[in-house]
Amino acid sequence: MDMNNSGGLTAEQTERVVAIAMDLAREGGTEQLVEFVAHGLPVDVRDPAGNTLLMLAAYHGHADTVRTLIRYGADPDLRNGRDQSPLAGALFKGADDVVTVLLRAGADLDSGTPTARAAAAMFGRDHLLAS
Repeated sequence: MDMNNSGGLTAEQTERVVAIAMDLAREGGTEQLVEFVAHGLPVDVRDPAGNTLLMLAAYHGHADTVRTLIRYGADPDLRNGRDQSPLAGALFKGADDVVTVLLRAGADLDSGTPTARAAAAMFGRDHLLAS
């Protein structure tokens, strides 16, 4: 399903598909998310708050889901409507394994508000950013 030309889905149906996908990202439903993406859901689709699937998976500590979304082309640096990056969200939540996945994917330590560097310092997780 191409979200720009969503194969006959109404706006309401498209909105519902995106909401289901966002819930799957929050829950770490990796296999089901892969099905959605394989059937045309853009991997960097956003919810009304500007969160991507990757942002929600990172914030909720699902390293395998984050790794898989990156493999499918998700941008690890897309910030939400509050200018928060997935990396800063993972640092805030103490999701060390997600931080590792995002760093390996080349996530930007200096983008967003606060930056990942600032979030790491704020929450005593500077050691995670050391190479």
